[in-house]
Amino acid sequence: MMEEYLPLIIQLVSGAVGGNVAGKLMKNFNLGTLWNSVAGILGGGLGGQVLGMVLGGGAEAAAASSGMDLSSILGSVAGGGVGGGIVMAVIGMIKKAMAK
Repeated sequence: MMEEYLPLIIQLVSGAVGGNVAGKLMKNFNLGTLWNSVAGILGGGLGGQVLGMVLGGGAEAAAASSGMDLSSILGSVAGGGVGGGIVMAVIGMIKKAMAK
């Protein structure tokens, strides 16, 4: 049971890390640790799922490839981290634009 949720958990944690790394790198769009993490978790879940579908060839392949081999774990980390960083940056840009 836990094995089916592990890739998603990895994506969410990687997203939080990716959001915070992006916040440190792009200080103009930094939302603070809490909101970088929240945006990163959201982006990590979305980014990991989208990457799984794109690389896997569809939702069925993404579900079938959710095993625990090294490539699946690395894919979850990469998709989550990149997705988290992107969503944090987009939210930071929107926040900065609305503050003007």
